Amino acid sequence: MRMFAALWGYRGFIFESVKREFQSQYTNALLGAVWTIIKPLSMIVVYTVIFSQIMRAKLPGVDTKFAYSIYLCAGVLTWGLFTETVSRLQNIFLEQANLLKKISFPRLCLPVIVVVNALVNFLIIFGLFTVFLIFTGLFPGMAFLSLIPLLLIQTLFTIGLGVSLGVLNVFFRDVGQFFSVVLQFWFWLTPVVYPLSILPATMQSAVQYNPMTPLIASYQRVLVEGLWPNWLSLWPVTTLAVLLCAFGLRLFRQHSGEMVDEL
Repeated sequence: MRMFAALWGYRGFIFESVKREFQSQYTNALLGAVWTIIKPLSMIVVYTVIFSQIMRAKLPGVDTKFAYSIYLCAGVLTWGLFTETVSRLQNIFLEQANLLKKISFPRLCLPVIVVVNALVNFLIIFGLFTVFLIFTGLFPGMAFLSLIPLLLIQTLFTIGLGVSLGVLNVFFRDVGQFFSVVLQFWFWLTPVVYPLSILPATMQSAVQYNPMTPLIASYQRVLVEGLWPNWLSLWPVTTLAVLLCAFGLRLFRQHSGEMVDEL
């Protein structure tokens, strides 16, 4: 509790850091924050062309117009939030080494700043996606509210994983390099651009052990079909998220003093 009280005491520092980081991303950029939209949009367009046009991919049992594009958006946008956050968290203590050595402040502020900044970027593009759903008449209705707990579970999982990797990466620099490779395989082992049902039965069983599978599938179920998530399928990843957060915070508390010497 003392740690969270310290974070609350530095909420002004966190807010100003998020604001400054967001502004610095687009300094001297003619399009400014529009790049937040262009990057995921370009990825969605590429995947839509490759899978729906070239490979003639379709969603089994769903004939709604734009269904595959919405399926892609649901997967690509939320996966993008996950990778952006965890990739930055694993390097945050290395990137801010000078700040950690010169200024005394709760070091846990740094992961919080990363997470809040990533959520701001995500909410901008997801807000526009929501406007698209409304104007096309494909808004999922009340089931849309279930995205809040889904996002919370994903954020907890990302924080736990990212902080753990961030601390380990200070002492073992290969951790960051190795995890970058893992992320590439992880993406294709998660049903982001393809429905799980097209995989062989044995492969489906294996992919179900992927903690991101039920999360991404839940987003897609809500946004494509307008149905509430299967909450039972989310218990394993929720439990894992809580355990990872506890492990990451404990690891951080035990080694936060040693990290400065290693940087």
